[in-house]
Amino acid sequence: MAKRNSIVRKLPAVETLGSTEIIASDKTGTLTMNKMTVEKVFYDAVLHDSADDIELGLEMPLLRSVVLANDTKIDVEGNLIGDPTETAFIQYALDKGYDVKGFLEKYPRVAELPFDSDRKLMSTVHPLSDGRFLVAVKGAPDQLLKRCVLRDKAGDIAPIDEKVTNLIHTNNSEMAHQALRVLAGAYKIIDSIPENLTSEELENDLIFTGLIGMIDPERPEAAEAVRVAKEAGIRPIMITGDHQDTAEAIAKRLGIIDANDTEGHVLTGAELNELSDEDFEKVVGQYSVYARVSPEHKVRIVKAWQKQGKVVAMTGDGVNDAPALKTADIGIGMGITGTEVSKGASDMILADDNFATIIVAVEEGRKVFSNIQKTIQYLLSANTAEVLTIFLSTLFGWDVLQPVHLLWINLVTDTFPAIALGVEPAEPGVMTHKPRGRKSSFFSGGVMSSIIYQGFLQGALVLAVYGLALLYPVHVGDNHAIHADALTMAFATLGLIQLFHAYNVKSVYQSILTVGPFKSKTFNWSILVSFILLMATIVVEPLEGIFHVTKLDLSQWGIVMAGSFSMIIIVEIVKFVQRKLGFDKNAI
Repeated sequence: MAKRNSIVRKLPAVETLGSTEIIASDKTGTLTMNKMTVEKVFYDAVLHDSADDIELGLEMPLLRSVVLANDTKIDVEGNLIGDPTETAFIQYALDKGYDVKGFLEKYPRVAELPFDSDRKLMSTVHPLSDGRFLVAVKGAPDQLLKRCVLRDKAGDIAPIDEKVTNLIHTNNSEMAHQALRVLAGAYKIIDSIPENLTSEELENDLIFTGLIGMIDPERPEAAEAVRVAKEAGIRPIMITGDHQDTAEAIAKRLGIIDANDTEGHVLTGAELNELSDEDFEKVVGQYSVYARVSPEHKVRIVKAWQKQGKVVAMTGDGVNDAPALKTADIGIGMGITGTEVSKGASDMILADDNFATIIVAVEEGRKVFSNIQKTIQYLLSANTAEVLTIFLSTLFGWDVLQPVHLLWINLVTDTFPAIALGVEPAEPGVMTHKPRGRKSSFFSGGVMSSIIYQGFLQGALVLAVYGLALLYPVHVGDNHAIHADALTMAFATLGLIQLFHAYNVKSVYQSILTVGPFKSKTFNWSILVSFILLMATIVVEPLEGIFHVTKLDLSQWGIVMAGSFSMIIIVEIVKFVQRKLGFDKNAI
């Protein structure tokens, strides 16, 4: 799994992955590239393309706000280091040919209110040449607009009236529907820095400057990963701090919600706050997208789905995501952007921060669980056959097998194929079945019934071969030779029937022709080695005395091979009937 960028920190997570029913994923960086680029700029009451010239340069109020209220660092090589949203603003200014370093030196930062997910704003304070201070603010449009009382239109500062408000909302919505992430800028001039530097003191009575729309393109493989997840019966859920319209547009492009959907499957953080836990649990199934949410909301989302009996995987990268990662059945941390706290709270880490890697991990988890089931089915059905053979032969007074026979079969034919089954490739269609759910076990999905009937079938075939050897002996009149041949044939049949049966358990319900009997080199070698070791005990003369066997002629080998190979034929017939009856629909 590590080779496929899924680093598992807790081993049980691999098994749980196979039963995942809900994947709640952050949008930025997981479903998208996390590489923001400015596309649209709304200022002076007009929506501009990013390629349009800006007359005032960095002194243009909107650009000044988003460049100053910005934590991006520029290293000695000119690389931008920081949050992708903030670096997009700096890159935009650099692309215009502006001297960003000189501008930041002209307006040094003397105070700040860092961004937080509750108020969704960031403010910085900068001294002006006249002794006053400029407060530069950027943040979510809906939050910032509440704190603005004036607007700046080409230097004309006037109160914000209903007409201006409607124009701002219209342009914000238009950009959001184009899947653009929109941030707003504002500023104000103050005479002195407040002693108590709080949001209430600093982020009120602001002058609105405009909107900037950025695109964070979806990962090329994300839409396909979402499609595969849905086909596998897994419901993808997108969680983002973006505006509701932006979130909905991206969710439709990714296929998380239908492109023609008009039911409103987007829930905002504000709407979630108005719902009690009991009410939210009743409607949680209606929503596939959560917009404008904070990390604290993630815990409620996880718990609500868990109350529905679902196995939930949740992604997170921030310190505040740790509670949700701990609460989820599978906490998934981000290897690139994740904090050490979020990684420590997670069950697995995505080395590439990619949603598609989660789906790969789910497939791997299903494969691991399925392979464990195959191994259990193989070993228990084989041992059931051995127990049944010994029990019935003892009951009827037959001497079918010697202790050394059972020991050798358990050592050779049980061990190597069982190990090989544990590393089998995933079955075809493993991602087309519904998740197992919480109540499944290693014996679910038809495994227990297969163990029982296949164990009895193997035992019956061994006893049948033994009986045929007694009824149609080669050495007529020599009871000792007759019994020795029958014993050898029963031993050979039991060993070979288990090797043939190993092909049966490659799938509980699918035909061996479908799963590919010779696809795995490890499995092929294990069967070959086991076959050679089994045959050596019968055909190598020095071993005959040790294993109490005799040489068989062609007719006897024909009976042994027919009895052994019939295990495949009979099980294939049973599987065919089971598929026709639809037993395979709930298989893992």
